[in-house]
Amino acid sequence: MTVHFIGAGPGAADLLTLRAQRIIAAAPVVVYAGSLVPPEVLAGASPGARLVDSANLDLDAIIAELVSAHLTGHDVARLHSGDPSIFSAVAEQARRLDDAGVPWQIVPGVPAFAAAAAALRQELTLPGVGQTVVLTRSAARATPMPPGEELASVAATGATLVLHLAVQNIEQVAANLLPHYGRDCPAAVVVRASWPDEEIVRCHLGDLAHQVQARGIRRAAIVIVGRVLAGSGFDESHLYSADRDRSMP
Repeated sequence: MTVHFIGAGPGAADLLTLRAQRIIAAAPVVVYAGSLVPPEVLAGASPGARLVDSANLDLDAIIAELVSAHLTGHDVARLHSGDPSIFSAVAEQARRLDDAGVPWQIVPGVPAFAAAAAALRQELTLPGVGQTVVLTRSAARATPMPPGEELASVAATGATLVLHLAVQNIEQVAANLLPHYGRDCPAAVVVRASWPDEEIVRCHLGDLAHQVQARGIRRAAIVIVGRVLAGSGFDESHLYSADRDRSMP
């Protein structure tokens, strides 16, 4: 058997990959976080599948479920919101499965930040404006950031920032960013990207904390800060330039 760590996407069931849908439909056991994975995603599971909500389980309990399925010869669809490559806590589960001799694989998914950019109708890399995107988070009520990755240090790059887990500590987040980006820097918040109740807030960095607090946004939000959000004043790329030599392979 195999544990399939599946990126279940940002929320919308039709943003699952075909591979993810196939594995979910065939798996005898589906382990998912009920607070992050909507019922529509689970609708593709087999009628006889055992569905385990991991929202209130600690790491030991989750691993016990996965190992138990392995001992009975059952594949497991282990659903994680977004994509497993960032902020998914997959690595710690995989490490324990390795220790237990349980095989596993990763199925990529649509990350929340990509769904947020799509909701904003926004490319995050614009020629002449911004070519670097930093995916990071706030350290409030979460694992401390490693030395050198504190928000103020990352902000010093001036890159487009995509922030997870930031709205809970939005005043401090804004205070760390203001010296580097300025009050007039464009910012956006996308709440529950791709869900039916998706909410979009556009503002300037100087007003970001007020907007988040006034709207009562407390979780499931992506914050994006950077000049690319201005949506104008950027160069055209070399890719489609009439001056580009297209004779080269």
